[in-house]
Amino acid sequence: MEKRKLSFWEIWNMSFGFLGIQMGFALQNANASRILQIFGADVHELSWFWIIAPLMGLIVQPIIGHYSDNTWGRFGRRKPYFLTGALLASIGLILMPQAEIFIAFMPALWVGAGMLMIMDASFNIAMEPFRALVGDNLRADQHTLGFSVQTALIGVGAVVGSWLPYVLTNWFGVSNLASENSAVPKNLIYSFIIGALILVGSILITIFTTKEYSPEELEQFDRVNAKNPHDVETVKTSVKLSDIFSDFAKMPETMRQLSWVQFFSWFGLFGMWVFTTPAIAQHIYGLRIDDTKSAEFQSAGDWVGIIFGVYNLVSAIVAFALPYIAKQIGRRKTHALSLVLGGIGLISVYFMPNKEALIFSMVLVGFAWASILAMPYAILAGSIHPKKMGVYMGIFNFFIVIPQIVNALIGGPLVKYVYGDHAIYALVMSGVSFIIAAFLVTKVKDNADVK
Repeated sequence: MEKRKLSFWEIWNMSFGFLGIQMGFALQNANASRILQIFGADVHELSWFWIIAPLMGLIVQPIIGHYSDNTWGRFGRRKPYFLTGALLASIGLILMPQAEIFIAFMPALWVGAGMLMIMDASFNIAMEPFRALVGDNLRADQHTLGFSVQTALIGVGAVVGSWLPYVLTNWFGVSNLASENSAVPKNLIYSFIIGALILVGSILITIFTTKEYSPEELEQFDRVNAKNPHDVETVKTSVKLSDIFSDFAKMPETMRQLSWVQFFSWFGLFGMWVFTTPAIAQHIYGLRIDDTKSAEFQSAGDWVGIIFGVYNLVSAIVAFALPYIAKQIGRRKTHALSLVLGGIGLISVYFMPNKEALIFSMVLVGFAWASILAMPYAILAGSIHPKKMGVYMGIFNFFIVIPQIVNALIGGPLVKYVYGDHAIYALVMSGVSFIIAAFLVTKVKDNADVK
């Protein structure tokens, strides 16, 4: 007995909820700094507000992974977490740009930061079980395809989310300027509401079209595929939350090696997400560091959404090519090459003469983003015991959130005291970080390389 080989469209439906998750995530990434600055946050404080995101991941994902490994009921194993996360995230999406409605109770900046925290916690509740579902439902020879399809859907969702404010303004005439009733432009408010609706809808598509294997079936697959049937008995499913710490201590060698790759990859990504808006506003549009209310600043923010959409669009396309490329040169070399391209893209922002030229920079970043979302997980899945898939996917998130926390703590002071208030250098540092990650991935042991 073995897992059934799923068709492309079955894998597509299984991963479809990621489209909505990433649409909400993209709206947050492209616009959270802008909204917080509108509410009064100083550019040097932005990374401190963003620290909420990785902290939520650090706390939430291993716990959700642990409990989803041990959940089984009439609603399934991973599905209850998808739906709960989607509903909570939709609330955060709707309320963050409308934080001023709570101004009678507390400052809008505090409410906005609180909604950012709710969104991040909720995205993490939904995201980790999706990663584990690929390991649950797919055979080993379909792991790379499964994570690549997820990456493609992530790219599509992120393109829609990133471009939506610009599209609403330039195609449908929705204002991108503050009004008497709201400091946040209507195009952002409407975009976040649309994102919330699509998030819930896409999650429901996955829930209604995807069947999960029961724990008994997974154990049978494990027993049949084990080289030594007695190996099945050596890994017990955790029953105590404290077992997460022992699982951490026993993580596979491949996971330890990947941790450093992830550190420098996500250190770079966090810097890009936090500082692109002020960097482009200053370096390309020539605005002062304290200009956060002018029409030019809003235009810069809309353009950041466009170029973020570009790298996500490229990642969606590249994701379909990743399995083929990995089959020819191996997963490690594929990931290293992609990271180098992304590093060059971020560094090149400094040299670009105008906003249109930034499209080229983000095309290169798209290669890195596609690979970051697929290759580490494909490499990791082959080294994890099936009974520990959820908790180890959650623990793996440590190496995503810790570098973001580090960047959140030092990013603002670096911009202020080292970069002389020039946020563009934070993007250059992110590019260098990508290239370091590319070197480190060549040292990773891939137990089940498809090459």
